[in-house]
Amino acid sequence: MNSVKIKPDRQQAAKSVRKTYHHGDLRRQLIAAAEQVIVERGVDGFTLREAARRVGVSPAAPSHHFKDAKGLLTEVALLGFRDFGEALAAADKRGGQDPMRRLNEQGIAYVQFALKFPARFQLMFRVDKHDHTNAEFVRVSQEAYCILENAIRAATGTPADRPLGPDGQGLLVAVWSMVHGYCHLAFGGELNNPARGGGNTDVILESLLPLMLKYLPLPIKK
Repeated sequence: MNSVKIKPDRQQAAKSVRKTYHHGDLRRQLIAAAEQVIVERGVDGFTLREAARRVGVSPAAPSHHFKDAKGLLTEVALLGFRDFGEALAAADKRGGQDPMRRLNEQGIAYVQFALKFPARFQLMFRVDKHDHTNAEFVRVSQEAYCILENAIRAATGTPADRPLGPDGQGLLVAVWSMVHGYCHLAFGGELNNPARGGGNTDVILESLLPLMLKYLPLPIKK
């Protein structure tokens, strides 16, 4: 293992970092630092150098665990999709056997997650920032997607062994776009405007969200 050079005024931090590094903890610290940088600077403001600086190691040190900046960002997004998928799965279960109730519950969980973890959420949907050769990331993100897809299959009567037809694909994209767009309106502050019926986070989640979800598109009747 290569030694890590650290500035003299961070000598105490260096001792701590070396200790945790040898116990495999640097990986966790870098992921936490990366997420904090994204919170403060946005996805496009992230740099691997800044994440390393906050942990107290050299810019080259992250390569021990991540190939490059995209590799580190992919790990942050992976953790996001893992938690996101768990939230959607729990919501889907609350929906019982009613496909539209399942979609409604998923929509609530989707927005709640986005508002609780806005930086992580926005990174998750920036495909240009992900390493798509990371098999675990691909698996976890696909599992989250399939939770929505399965509710659409139930709503359209599409068996698991058949691809969604055009109407099913259209319904999936319509539901997804509606809820995802709502999140971005909230991020941009549009839903805080009292003149437009908005307000604080409680209003966005408890008043506006149920009103919006009433207009989720319905499956086309054959």
